[in-house]
Amino acid sequence: MKILFVHQNFPGQFLHLAPELAARGHECLALTDFSNNRPSPIPLAKYKHEAQAVDPAATRLGRNYTAMSDRSVTVARAALAMRAKGYLPDVIFGHSGWGETLFLKEVWPEAKLIVYAEFYYRGRGADVGFDPEFGAANFDQVMIAQGRATYLGQALAHADAGLSPTEWQASTYPEPLRKMITVIHDGVDTSGMAPDPQARFTLPNGRVATPGDEVLTFVNRNLEPYRGYHTFIRALPAVMAARPQAQVVIVGGDEVSYGAAPKGEKGWKERFLSEVRDRLDMSRVHFMGKVPYPSFVALMKVSRAHAYLTYPFVLSWSMIEAMAAGCHIIGSATRPVMEALEHGKTGTLVDFFDVPGWSAAMIEGLAHPERFTEMRAAAQKVALERYDLRGNCLPRMVRFVESFAPTA
Repeated sequence: MKILFVHQNFPGQFLHLAPELAARGHECLALTDFSNNRPSPIPLAKYKHEAQAVDPAATRLGRNYTAMSDRSVTVARAALAMRAKGYLPDVIFGHSGWGETLFLKEVWPEAKLIVYAEFYYRGRGADVGFDPEFGAANFDQVMIAQGRATYLGQALAHADAGLSPTEWQASTYPEPLRKMITVIHDGVDTSGMAPDPQARFTLPNGRVATPGDEVLTFVNRNLEPYRGYHTFIRALPAVMAARPQAQVVIVGGDEVSYGAAPKGEKGWKERFLSEVRDRLDMSRVHFMGKVPYPSFVALMKVSRAHAYLTYPFVLSWSMIEAMAAGCHIIGSATRPVMEALEHGKTGTLVDFFDVPGWSAAMIEGLAHPERFTEMRAAAQKVALERYDLRGNCLPRMVRFVESFAPTA
């Protein structure tokens, strides 16, 4: 088949899938934004999109759709130029998150169109209004969130099928659209994640942590409320008082991936750290910033307890990777986490907002690792059986895409 991938920051979620399909003999091409310079073994075609300023007063709830559909027009014109040169894909697989796929069926009506349906914005029942600290969702916010989903609904309605990585993320779509979605996780490469008694991780103070050391870890792309950084940091004073030998390793940048930035500040790190700094032994709290992937892998292999929290939103790959590394996971009792983690069997679940509960769970995890030996092994088994890239997810994804091959 001729398969066209569409993603403004390719390879994105197609990192493993596109090369695998190419290795199977399919002719793969990716259409991506001109500014994207990420290396790729897949040939690239590029479109140049110059976003136009959108007047909030004039467009109101339509401003998000305006921005996304403007990009889609640029992509469609690039596609028209490709068609004029004779390019006719059999299958198009594009991420719907930036509107790029909206008009591709108008260019190639004979092609099968699959959209990566990552998340459908909702006014209620997901991230909006979840955290009362930042205000309950008023009706205007509900309408704005629902309005943001307009282009996502259109993208799937005009496609032949959708793909979501988790049941929870698929469930955010309205039922008529949910029926179009197949759930297959992106997959985690577990080959290098297995527990390793020889693992080593060097802390900023020069101390080398090894498996068996009292290491508490927290990892996210950025330190922000969507990923529970505020709950975690507020729980730390009690943990460090109870465990005077514990080393706390925090990985994540100080930017904003999701939600709003704090007013007058770059990121959330200092905002919440300032609340508890005077009650922490900062010589044992290590903010690593963003680290190279091999360092993350080494860190997971020396972690005695790993905390992961998230709003009802997209689940991070890092939690699955931590499971594969044999970590004892202490996770928020939110639906994305509960889909992968079962309380008392593969991990410990704590209410997202229960700061004393988080302190108690982390203290127990550090003080009594022997209590969680079977749980860690069970979590690793789940990661291997349900989320392994090569043994499960990638073969299923390949079969899914190949099922759209043209019939003779």
